[in-house]
Amino acid sequence: MQPRNMSMSGVVDLAAVKAAQEAKTKAEQARAQAASQGGGGAVAPSALVADVDEAGFERDVLQRSTEVPVVIDFWAEWCEPCKQLSPLLERLAAEYNGRFVLAKVDVDANQMLMQQFGVQGIPAVFAVVAGQALPLFQGAAPEAQIRQTLDQLVQVAEERFGLTGVTVAEGGAPEPAEQPEPPQGPHDAALGAAVQALDAGDYASAVGAYQSVLAEDPANTEAKLGLAQAELLQRVQGVDAQEVRRKAAENPADREAQIAAADLDLVGGHVEDAFGRLIETVRRTAGEDRNAVRLRLLELFEVVGADDPRVSAARTALARVLF
Repeated sequence: MQPRNMSMSGVVDLAAVKAAQEAKTKAEQARAQAASQGGGGAVAPSALVADVDEAGFERDVLQRSTEVPVVIDFWAEWCEPCKQLSPLLERLAAEYNGRFVLAKVDVDANQMLMQQFGVQGIPAVFAVVAGQALPLFQGAAPEAQIRQTLDQLVQVAEERFGLTGVTVAEGGAPEPAEQPEPPQGPHDAALGAAVQALDAGDYASAVGAYQSVLAEDPANTEAKLGLAQAELLQRVQGVDAQEVRRKAAENPADREAQIAAADLDLVGGHVEDAFGRLIETVRRTAGEDRNAVRLRLLELFEVVGADDPRVSAARTALARVLF
């Protein structure tokens, strides 16, 4: 599991061959019709980003996804990371010029959609291609990483479904003003190298890169999160999952056995199980053992993200056990 960066791997399995062929046929028909009308069917730049609710979801997302990939931004007014991510996605929608469209879903007003997509924390970004949904990433990811994910999405949509996007009309609503390139931060190169190492499965190099950033900038949020993820993936790399779980079942108060099993729980997507296991181990232990388990639990909170409601619930449960 990559809580903050849900991979595009496996996307080729999202649709049956029939669905892909139908979407490709519809896209070809739409292009032929536009050509016969001398370029008709073009959309205004303002149509590249739209607020979507439950009532209009079928029309604005499902139907439209047979013509162009639809990226869905699940957000809320109270969500601080959303306020960073949403403007970036809107800017990229304009920059990609019709290769995808952006649908913004306010989770407070559209709880059913949030549940249908299995959204556990926000911001969360999904895509719908030819009626098929897939997760892209969660959290305010770095722009370079978001661009890479969108490039993969556009490529898959074209190669698998024949969706080359929509034509954006000239004139109409004014194009967003070109944004200046953000200034390079002192640690951008190191953070970029860490992300590349993480994606390549070189967790040791990723850990080293993040630690290097934190040595100079201990408050760097991106490095803290990346380090927690890299260390988690490094710990579970190559372990015998069956043996780890056997030891945990036989030794409920053994801190190392429970910590190892909790790592596997989290990587497997069983977030509540991981948190619950460690909270119960805190209750069973004392002294140094209890503190070690508590610290690992706090590390797993970092991996999932402080804005995730499961983290808030687990913090409350932990406080009850400790105090």
